Amino acid sequence: MKCFILQPLNYACLVATFAICTSRMETAARCEDRPNIVFILTDDQGYGDLGRHGHPLLKTPHLDRLGEESVRFDNFYVSPSCSPTRAALLTGRHEFCSGVTHTLQPREHLHVDAITLPGILKAAGYNTGFIGKWHLGGGQGYSPRDRGFQWTSTNVGGPREHFDPVMIRNGKREQATGYREDIFFDDAMDFIRQSGDEPFFCYLATYSPHAPLDAPQELIEPFLKSVGREQAAFLAMVANIDANVGRLMAFLEQEKLRDKTIVVFMNDNGQTAGLDIYNAGMRGCKCTIWEGGCRAISFWSWAGKWKPHRVDNLTAHLDLLPTLVDYARADIPGELQSVLEGFSLRPLLESSQPTAWHDDRILFHHVARWPSGLAASHKYAMAAVRQGNYLLLRSHPCDDPKCESYQSQCTTLRLVMNGLKRTTYTKENAQFHWGVSPPNQWSLYDVKADPACRKDLSKKRSALAGRLAAAYDQWWDRTFPLMIEAGGDKGTPLTKRARSKH
Repeated sequence: MKCFILQPLNYACLVATFAICTSRMETAARCEDRPNIVFILTDDQGYGDLGRHGHPLLKTPHLDRLGEESVRFDNFYVSPSCSPTRAALLTGRHEFCSGVTHTLQPREHLHVDAITLPGILKAAGYNTGFIGKWHLGGGQGYSPRDRGFQWTSTNVGGPREHFDPVMIRNGKREQATGYREDIFFDDAMDFIRQSGDEPFFCYLATYSPHAPLDAPQELIEPFLKSVGREQAAFLAMVANIDANVGRLMAFLEQEKLRDKTIVVFMNDNGQTAGLDIYNAGMRGCKCTIWEGGCRAISFWSWAGKWKPHRVDNLTAHLDLLPTLVDYARADIPGELQSVLEGFSLRPLLESSQPTAWHDDRILFHHVARWPSGLAASHKYAMAAVRQGNYLLLRSHPCDDPKCESYQSQCTTLRLVMNGLKRTTYTKENAQFHWGVSPPNQWSLYDVKADPACRKDLSKKRSALAGRLAAAYDQWWDRTFPLMIEAGGDKGTPLTKRARSKH
């Protein structure tokens, strides 16, 4: 008969081992049902710069296909220019609250205390990567790596360097070969590969089709039959984005990530270099307060999860953070939760039927590019309120004589008042796209029925106009001190020698 000597159990070790295994299983399970996220933001592409949106020259088969496979938010709005939109996207709050009121320093610096989407996702276990254009401040405390991104890649020359750029990848300079946006998309795919089994958030922000305009000649050539070199280069830059989106989507399929990944495609502001070619029937462009200044493309795709359909509810860039945090099963910090202005789009993404969703919502827009130090006198200069299909606006220069000494958006509107036909983005249509509304009063438009904003309804719908105007006054009075405290009026006034960049 054999005797077995039982050794005493090491219960502490057993408990620790069980706890580790349980933790790993819980983490694995949590990662398993949380989607990866790819967010693509283009720079200066207009809502109309897509084949599926009726463009007469552009063919965008890959973006058109993505649109067909997406929940398409067709009443979706961003800010009138670049840095403000990026601030609102990453914080879920109006850009004024983070001190971002311009694209020039220091008013494009996202306030150091701002809570950001990548920071929240990183804390929740996501691998976070940023590729491309940042434009929310540089230096200590302001760079993407200070805002929650663990993996970063951009180029030294920004929008001016189109070919063979010097890249800065995770702080290391490297000479690259090829066209800038092709390299950006390559880097995004590298980041995704390196993420392995961890859930990832990939924020890919292109410089295209922002000026200066250039693209591979073989993409420019076909458009030269219809338009001049500058516009042909602009369209070629959009065509290149389309091809790269096709490459990225094929990559996700190949890596068996398509049904595990939310893909969002968006542009950052209204039409620019292609304004005189096509603007989807809208009035206005980037840096204007008209409909064409803020309406944006917004495609959201999650294969096998969301049924493709169109959504007409009033939605905005403010909704990106709460929606993605919702699907990531992350927690919004209490100090942000109490001031968050965006809403989760989950009900609209998951139902293909018309859905009641924050139907009383009001959005506030302001072009904001006043000379530094003159914020208070620009309360009503290029401002707007939006509810449902209605847009209440003032497109008029300020009355502050100090402003006339500086180059700003008011300068352009004053010139338009004096008959200017050619200005930024348009060779002949400044009177329409940069149009000036009557002084000291609001104009009201039904942009669903009248995207060209030709029929002022402010007298016919005076009660609605009055209610929205009162809402704007309340919003300004509430937000103005936050904007000032966050640095939104800092800096040297923009002189004629340091012209405001659009």
